[in-house]
Amino acid sequence: MLQFFQLNRNIRSSRRYLHIARVLFKYGFDQLLEYLNLAHLAARGRKFLRRAAPAVASLSAPERMRMAFEELGPTFVKLGQILSTRPDVIPGEYVREFSKLQDMVPSVPFGEVRAQILKELGGEPERFFSWIDPVSVAAASIAQVHRARLAGGEEVVIKVRRPGVVELVETDIDALMALAMLAERHLPGSDIYDPIGLVKEFARTIRREMDLAREGHTIERFAGNFSGDATMYFPTVYWNATSQGILTLEYIDGIKVSDLAALDRAGLDRQLIARRGADAFLRMVLDHGFFHGDPHPGNVYILPDNVVCLLDYGMVGRVDPQMKELLANVLLAIVRRDADELISVLIYSGEITDNLKVRALRHDLTELLDDYYEIPLKDISVGKLLLEFVEIVTTYQIRFPPDMVLLAKALVAIEGMGRALDPSFDMVAHLRPFMEEAVKERTSPAYLLKELGSSVASYANFTKNLPRELKEILNRINRNKFKIDLEHRGLDRFIREMDKSSNRLSSSLIITALIVGSSLVMQIDKGPKLMGFPILAFLGYTVAGMIGLWLVIAILRSGRL
Repeated sequence: MLQFFQLNRNIRSSRRYLHIARVLFKYGFDQLLEYLNLAHLAARGRKFLRRAAPAVASLSAPERMRMAFEELGPTFVKLGQILSTRPDVIPGEYVREFSKLQDMVPSVPFGEVRAQILKELGGEPERFFSWIDPVSVAAASIAQVHRARLAGGEEVVIKVRRPGVVELVETDIDALMALAMLAERHLPGSDIYDPIGLVKEFARTIRREMDLAREGHTIERFAGNFSGDATMYFPTVYWNATSQGILTLEYIDGIKVSDLAALDRAGLDRQLIARRGADAFLRMVLDHGFFHGDPHPGNVYILPDNVVCLLDYGMVGRVDPQMKELLANVLLAIVRRDADELISVLIYSGEITDNLKVRALRHDLTELLDDYYEIPLKDISVGKLLLEFVEIVTTYQIRFPPDMVLLAKALVAIEGMGRALDPSFDMVAHLRPFMEEAVKERTSPAYLLKELGSSVASYANFTKNLPRELKEILNRINRNKFKIDLEHRGLDRFIREMDKSSNRLSSSLIITALIVGSSLVMQIDKGPKLMGFPILAFLGYTVAGMIGLWLVIAILRSGRL
């Protein structure tokens, strides 16, 4: 039975791989196969698969890639959205284009939704809900949302995972992992970006997003962090009607933060809402180390008494103590307009390459700081400044924690909403207490003592382990067990191409020898004959012709004359 399921998965995977190849060819990315050492597939595809239409071919590569991701479905849409937060991995033009990816798709029929509820909750929907609106409120690639009413009368919304999406995502993850392995083997410089590690990170992220029960736990964690804070509200999770594929939440009847006219009609204080939203987000980042990763206006509702309510917790970010310290150092250096301090922070905290061009980096960072030199602090967009900073340093192949970029994008959204609500909104003023506290903390005796203790402990541990490590190295040398592993990258393709070239050269020599030998036999005019010609000469010409024809076909199929 297990072998049957494995066979079924292999068939499904093969069909999906073919679909991915067709879409890539459709949008003009057949050269990717050649880059991944799949030139033979590219040659076959050019014969049998549809190439990019002229209208599509005239678009830029980032635009065509975004369209391809949209056509390939949920996994690739999510991949593009995640890559849009990683300017350290892809060029800026792709980041900007992938930010446009829309996770909106047609709703699945209500009959399939009902069957999914039955499958997930283990009972007829009527056992849990007295009413479900058959028309969805929103539909995305992973799940869609319906209004409903619990059997007890509570107004709720139910988030239902789309049927078959788990199997599709798992198949796509297999395909992405195969492509990542090829990229790591054949693309020069791919080790800097760690494609296999990126696919593993993406797989972990999208699997968490598909687990709707996990999102419910995330909501309760945020609610716990803000326990006793009357300025924030979080929807209640109804666990008796929730599973990995179903999330049932309290229905929030509020006003979208972007509907300024409705906020004014309701008599709400927009300046107070802006302050509360900024303060809450900074508390998430700086106090809790756990923040909402997608606070766009559609996910922020305002309740009576200027209470802020966040929705959609599928994307969250984390700030550990090291990242918090990195953020503080970067912000302090930017405010002081100290490019050398920024470079020191990068060298100490970032993953840098051996060929870092420090002088060029200092020049670009100084230009960035000069651009903001005469701008009043209250007019500076902190999130935008952080994004520009990350974009500069990533051009020098300095990698930053992914959550740092997610944080910068979230800050841009928070600042945008704050200034829409209140034109005088000043994010720097909200950050100032944190920065003052960071400076005070770094000069405090307790902090200095802690740093000294950490350094002493590190040196003590190093001193303790050094004799044992040296002894182990010497023992290995004495036993002839000391080995140095050298790994070559990019030579496999060269070796294969050399094999092909040598095989073709050998075939050409054999053809030449057969033709010359047959011609000599023809001149001697001895031995058995066929139609007046020596049979040996006739056979030699025939074999030479067959080998030559085979060689020509092979060259034509490779697409390289």
